Amino acid sequence: MTRTADPITEPHQRELGEIIEAYNLVTERLERSHVRLTEEVARLHRQLEEKNRELACKERLAALGEMAAGVAHEVRNPLGAIQLYASMLDQDLRALPEAQRLVRKIASAVTSLDGIVNDILAFAGHGRLAVQPVALARVIEEVMALTAPQRAALPGTIHVSEAAADAFVRVDEREVTRALVNLVFNALDAAGPGGRVWLDAVDAGEGQVGIVVADDGPGVPAELRQRIFNPFFTTKDTGTGLGLSIVHRIAEAHGGRVEIGDRPGGGAAFTMVLPAAAPVWTEQEKEQA
Repeated sequence: MTRTADPITEPHQRELGEIIEAYNLVTERLERSHVRLTEEVARLHRQLEEKNRELACKERLAALGEMAAGVAHEVRNPLGAIQLYASMLDQDLRALPEAQRLVRKIASAVTSLDGIVNDILAFAGHGRLAVQPVALARVIEEVMALTAPQRAALPGTIHVSEAAADAFVRVDEREVTRALVNLVFNALDAAGPGGRVWLDAVDAGEGQVGIVVADDGPGVPAELRQRIFNPFFTTKDTGTGLGLSIVHRIAEAHGGRVEIGDRPGGGAAFTMVLPAAAPVWTEQEKEQA
């Protein structure tokens, strides 16, 4: 005996199947939305923690800068007096070479201390920025002149890309020159005798340009990258450990940042991101164009 389908039950079963299918579809969508929301909340939480760490670091650096600047100013006055008296003694002891040699050692030590004071004041950075459009080529020319003795002593070479030579930034020229000199000094030191350093410029987006200083040295270990910009942190036997802190402070003062990466082929790459500027030519540069 053949059983016929129930004309009433069959439509109900189809409706129930459709309802279950719709429910499963909605459930899957809700699960996917829940996963995305959970991931987004976790990302925002990590971002908030990072921003809080950055804010706390900035507050600590600001307090340290205030204290360091006060100490530096207090130290500078007696240093100036010592330098003056050493200079006077140097003149008076011309007939006593051995005594004059000792006085010149004192003067040399005072000069070294004065350099440390200058680094501390540069780290504190209380001066106002004289911001204007600047050709990066002009900054690089000054950097090359200031780093010439170190390049000759190693010796080492610096390669400047066309992009770097053609870039324009809106910065305080003196401050950015100081920052780039510190980066190039570090790169030359890391590359060592016969090493190579590259200067390049890349589009960093949002109206910014990244000035890249790369070297073929050993690179920066991952465990040091979070500490390398801390004041007075150094892996060298000499120096104040303020060089990269000054770079970081100068970049932030311009609304930029400093990033550490690896150079393809080995070595480190430091990128200082700064506001870009439209090309501005001097009258002499216009005539030469």
